[in-house]
Amino acid sequence: MSFLDRAIKDGYAYITGAEEKQRITYISSDNHSENFSDPEEKVRAEVWAELIYQYDYPASRIKIEVAIPDRLPVDRADIVVFEDDACKRPFAVIECKKDGITDAEFSQAIEQGVGNATWIKLRATYVMIVAGETRRVLDVSDKYGVLEREENIIADLPKAYGKPQAFRFYKGGEYTDEKGNICIAPDIHSVERETLIAAIKKCHNTLWGGGRLSPPTAFGELCKLIFVKISDEKKARKKGIPYEFQIKTHEPSSKLAERIRALYDEQKIKDPEVFTESIKVDDRVLRTVVSHLEAINLHETDLDVKGVAFEQFMDGFFKGDFGQYFTPRPIIEFCVKMMKPEQDWNVLDPACGSGGFLLHSLDFMRKQAGEYYNLEVQPVEHYNFWHDFASKHLFGIEINDEIARVAKMNMIVHDDGHTNVISFDALDSIEKMHDHNKGFAKNRFDLVLTNPPFGSTIYKTEKPYLSTYTLGKVKDAKGKEKVRPRQSSEILFIERIWQFLKPGTGQAAIVLPDGILTNSSSQYVRDFILEKFQLLAVVSLPQCAFAHFGAGVKASVIFVRKRSAGEALDENEPIFMAAPELIGYDATGRQTESQLDEIVERFEKFKKDPSPFFA
Repeated sequence: MSFLDRAIKDGYAYITGAEEKQRITYISSDNHSENFSDPEEKVRAEVWAELIYQYDYPASRIKIEVAIPDRLPVDRADIVVFEDDACKRPFAVIECKKDGITDAEFSQAIEQGVGNATWIKLRATYVMIVAGETRRVLDVSDKYGVLEREENIIADLPKAYGKPQAFRFYKGGEYTDEKGNICIAPDIHSVERETLIAAIKKCHNTLWGGGRLSPPTAFGELCKLIFVKISDEKKARKKGIPYEFQIKTHEPSSKLAERIRALYDEQKIKDPEVFTESIKVDDRVLRTVVSHLEAINLHETDLDVKGVAFEQFMDGFFKGDFGQYFTPRPIIEFCVKMMKPEQDWNVLDPACGSGGFLLHSLDFMRKQAGEYYNLEVQPVEHYNFWHDFASKHLFGIEINDEIARVAKMNMIVHDDGHTNVISFDALDSIEKMHDHNKGFAKNRFDLVLTNPPFGSTIYKTEKPYLSTYTLGKVKDAKGKEKVRPRQSSEILFIERIWQFLKPGTGQAAIVLPDGILTNSSSQYVRDFILEKFQLLAVVSLPQCAFAHFGAGVKASVIFVRKRSAGEALDENEPIFMAAPELIGYDATGRQTESQLDEIVERFEKFKKDPSPFFA
């Protein structure tokens, strides 16, 4: 039960009206009534109830929409907590804003709140500004100048007119004060999808700062800070010990930044593959990011919530220039369902981008764990089943270092699987990859799931490794083989996938531009595919499949099995064909119906008996 639900149950307020036209009446604030359909009012109502139950202020001393003295026309404070029953002596002023406002708007709210709370107005001691999960609390008593905004920051509003506590969040929801008394304090908490999306967007906008950092660099810095946050959440600490990733009372931003950087460096030593660079964020900017995230328990937030939240955020982030690094969720899910990876399979994406295929393979394995083990009765077996897959059998390669960092972070947020994600040119020597990480080797992988970059050209003069590829060569009129001056990257990826797969059993799902499957000039590529692979299925995707992400190329997914040594092409090999028109979204990104699950079912039937499909 939320604090607001409790307040309504206890008779301090009530809500009336239809859902779109609801009004809330604060009985304890002289029956003041407001439009509850307004997002800002919802924030205020929750904070108002929190003041009663979390902060132990009498409901009768908390007033809504209090007129500010000497303001004409009349200006009003959102919430005022008074020290006395007559409500003449203000103690704290609270300004409430809807979630998702910009940093500039939040700064304006701070100035509004401080202006209302200072001695020439309401003469309050504290001011708190709330915008969703983001908060700032200031001591505005006369021991600080009216322009002070740094030294007077405190962790949280004091409870029951007491002194400000050192931190706001404590493990287990309680702490012991200086006198040895057990005091109630909030623990960090899991959140809903929209709240997490808003928090991530706020963090990215804070770091991006309207151009201070490029969007991918800003996202890279966000990845580092989320990494620190999750590491701090997982850190072993006893009940009553505060978390470190949070704002401390009277701690300047330089000291907070020092503490966060020390946490990061500590984790960097433990896991040097994840991040090699230091945090490159201004101290005050870093503090703002901490304020956006400190209340959220990312580790405990539902995996599906985290998955959708991060993908929705990256949906926007990876459009246009970064569209090549992001494959839409419905296409990824479809490929994974078609291939059905098993727990002991080595699974690879050699062009993993933001990590979509790896994440959905992990999610598929986590669901499979639930089929074998009851999570409540056999939590250890359930965890070991999917975590063993994540740590030992899941591999990714991404040429762009910043995007590789995004993929690693994505895996960490989803409870791991980042260990074998490397930043490397997947078309370069496999032996070099093996030296970097022993898990990468020829003929090693049971499954490859990938959407290789389209349209990138590999030149012989720039990449000498082109000469090592069969598809990097051409025969002249006399039948003499010579290295091509250039080749498309997606064509070379086909051969590289073949090299990675286990002979005879290794399978792959590969997104390819339709030109490879239809253009006469690409016949030699199709010949290579049919010679080296058994073609299991071809699913032609509609034009809209990648249009939303800035790539208008018509594409298909081919599903193949690597032939064993000496295995010849059988002219009668059945091939499953499908061309869905509906894939769950359209060219604008809006949701539609999907025929993809139906195709998966048809493919399963086809594998058992293909004859009806050719009747």
